[in-house]
Amino acid sequence: MNELTGRVVLITGAGKGAGRLLAQALAGHGATVAANDISPINVEQVVDEINARGGQARAYIEDVAKKLGAQYIINQVEEDFGRIDILINHASVEPHVPLLEIDEWDWHRVLDVNLTGAFLMTQSVGRLMREKGGGVILNIIPGANRAPRNGGDENTQRAAFFASMAGLESFSQQAACELAPYGIRVHAVKSDSGLGTILDLCRSF
Repeated sequence: MNELTGRVVLITGAGKGAGRLLAQALAGHGATVAANDISPINVEQVVDEINARGGQARAYIEDVAKKLGAQYIINQVEEDFGRIDILINHASVEPHVPLLEIDEWDWHRVLDVNLTGAFLMTQSVGRLMREKGGGVILNIIPGANRAPRNGGDENTQRAAFFASMAGLESFSQQAACELAPYGIRVHAVKSDSGLGTILDLCRSF
């Protein structure tokens, strides 16, 4: 049950969705959780819940789409816990705007958070992991139930989101190749993957 005891896990976008669930689940398996989100409202609640159950967690409020913000988070986590063993890039935004109406600001914001944020975190955390001899980086992408399709369902009108996720999946493949020699395992993980799959990947170094 405590197979992640001693591991430090940094999760971006930990205030809601799969990020919130992973923070709670990994803490339940013994991990120390560094929970990031751009807003303190939800993520501080997650951290309080983990600590109330006897786990160890701390909140870090910053925008991962900004280089200074990403570096601040990483520096603070390293200062607080000494290292980062596992990085989970979950932070994302999903504006529901038709392709023919989305403005340039929204388009760039989606790419900045969903793709550039993952790049900035992977690059900086990857450097720390290289020094420590390895680690695991998981990039969360949509599961099969979130795939784009024709029609009027909830998965339409998200061109920017799905473009960013396609880029994140390809980025993950390339990062896996480049970082493998340093003992760093990089995986693109579907959001509907079971906890068992996540735990297996977290133990893969």
